[in-house]
Amino acid sequence: MYEWIKAFHVISVIAWMAGMLYLPRLFVYHVDAPVGSDRSETFKVMERRLLKAIINPAMIATWVSGLYIAYLGGWFSFGWLHGKLLLVVLLSGVHGFFAGEQRRLAGDIRKRTARFYRIVNEIPTLLMIGIVILVVVKPF
Repeated sequence: MYEWIKAFHVISVIAWMAGMLYLPRLFVYHVDAPVGSDRSETFKVMERRLLKAIINPAMIATWVSGLYIAYLGGWFSFGWLHGKLLLVVLLSGVHGFFAGEQRRLAGDIRKRTARFYRIVNEIPTLLMIGIVILVVVKPF
């Protein structure tokens, strides 16, 4: 059963990361679309569906399966897992920030620029790199 749970975890992580990399890119285009335009309304639908149907369920599945795998492996005393969990908590915080941005954009509140979203689009990538290194290399 362990291998199936691990496979489910990897699938969940891939889905979560795909959404976390795509959502801020949608924000980039959304803030450049005129308020009330068909383009703006289309981005609202795309962002909401991506968040609710893919990103949120994938994050929950990632957390549940990952914690279960760590429990089964007896890894809660390992330093690399502590580092990984810290980075996953930060990634979850970025997720929460993106969810807030989606709600603001859905209400036509545009406080941030396309450039801002281009920059924050890199944060999930940097966190993912750290997480993968900790999981594969287990440096401590």
